[in-house]
Amino acid sequence: MERLSKGEKTRSAILDAGVRVASRLGLEGLTIGSLAEASELSKSGLFAHFGSREELQLAVLERGREKFAEVVIKPALKQPRGVARLRAMFENWLDWTESAELPGGCPMLGAAIEFDDQPGPLRDAVARLQREWMESLARTVRGALEQGELRADTDVEQLVFECFGIALVAHHHRRLFGDRKAHQRALDVHEQLIARHRTAAPRQPAAR
Repeated sequence: MERLSKGEKTRSAILDAGVRVASRLGLEGLTIGSLAEASELSKSGLFAHFGSREELQLAVLERGREKFAEVVIKPALKQPRGVARLRAMFENWLDWTESAELPGGCPMLGAAIEFDDQPGPLRDAVARLQREWMESLARTVRGALEQGELRADTDVEQLVFECFGIALVAHHHRRLFGDRKAHQRALDVHEQLIARHRTAAPRQPAAR
C-alpha cells in the first residue's frame, strides 16, 4: 500500500474539508478563508498547497469525484452485471451524501446549478464530471441489455435521462422540503422505470 508523505496527507485532509465546505456553502462559498476556518489551518498554509481560489475549487471538485466513485460506483460493481448493478448504482447515488457525511447535499449537483451559465474552467470541469457519471450509468444500462434483462429497443440515453430526473427531484424534495418519503418515492419510480424496459424472461448465461 502506497504511503503518503506528510504534505500529501495534509493536502488530502484539506480537500476532504473542502468537499464538506462546498457541500454546505457551494463552490462560490469555498474560499481560502472559509477553508482555513474549516480545516483549522492558516491561510498562508493553504496558499502553499493551492496557488489560487480557482485551483482550490477545481481540486475540490476532483476530490468530490473520487469520493463519489468510492461510495457510489465501486460498491455497485460488486453486483452482477445487469439490472442488479443498475439498481445498486441508483440507490447508492441517492444515499451518497449521507454515506459520505456531506451536510449540505451533493457538491457536484450544487456546482452544476451555480456554474451552468458561467463559461470557464469550473463549468467545464462540472460538465465533464456529470458526463462521466452519465456514461457510467449508460455502460451499466448497456450491460443489462447485453445480459438480455432489458428489451432490445431500450433507448439507453433516454433511460439515463430519466434516472437523472428522478434523482434530481428526490434531491430537491429532500433538501428543500425535508420530505422523508422522497428516498422511497425515488426508488419506487426507478423500479417502475426498469419494469417498463424489462424483458419477459431475461436470457440465461450460455453454458460453459
